Amino acid sequence: MVTGIDHLVIAVPDLDSAAQELEQGIGLAVTGGGRHPGAGTANRIAFLADGSYLELITIEDGEVAAERPLGAAVARAFEERAGGLAAYALVDDHLETTVAELQANGSSIGPVQDGSRVREDGEVVQWWSAFPESMGLDGVPFLIRHAYTGPEWGPAALAERQAFVHPIGSPVVLTRLDIATPDPQDLAARYARELGLEFWAVVDLAVCTVGRHVIRLVPTREMDTPAAITIGAQVEAARSSQALGIRIDVEPVSVPAVAAG
Repeated sequence: MVTGIDHLVIAVPDLDSAAQELEQGIGLAVTGGGRHPGAGTANRIAFLADGSYLELITIEDGEVAAERPLGAAVARAFEERAGGLAAYALVDDHLETTVAELQANGSSIGPVQDGSRVREDGEVVQWWSAFPESMGLDGVPFLIRHAYTGPEWGPAALAERQAFVHPIGSPVVLTRLDIATPDPQDLAARYARELGLEFWAVVDLAVCTVGRHVIRLVPTREMDTPAAITIGAQVEAARSSQALGIRIDVEPVSVPAVAAG
């Protein structure tokens, strides 16, 4: 069962420059990351208090990356938009059961695959994921579950993220993802068919609530970027900025609300 947005995959040409832009322009600290052995990609990560995160990803070996679903989606984002949001993942701690049920109901989602990343300290981070036939902003998200162990995903690490104060001045949560699409209802129907997610119509939007996160499919004419995210932090007033090809809206929240995840 999907319980929320796990992470956003943001294609960037240079990890260090992107991390600096995210920290100085938005106030989010990038504190994790590493290389994906055999996948041709590497990343940096900004962890958020609600358990989600922003993944800055770049391609190190184009031929190898093109053979993997996520690497291909990242390459496509570079080709079409010079980077930006390439894909995103929904978390499902019962991934194998969900995938079997979706496939039985006609979904094109592929088999569960294992993945890993090597941190700079040598620690291996492991996860499992399943990819739809079509990813990207005009496709649907992929599903993931993590191995909740070690210095990055163990209980202590998750608790530390809830209390971590970003340069913006407080812990930060992800609240909403907006995706621009020519036909929100058509894309919503694909989400329902491939992932079993139900959207409802609000004027000309398609809206879905998954856990504490909201996903909105918005007509392209109403968006100034291909994607936008809304984060909550302890700020005096709402504000909006653009970074890494994405509009990032910041909403005021109280520290206890943020830290609770």
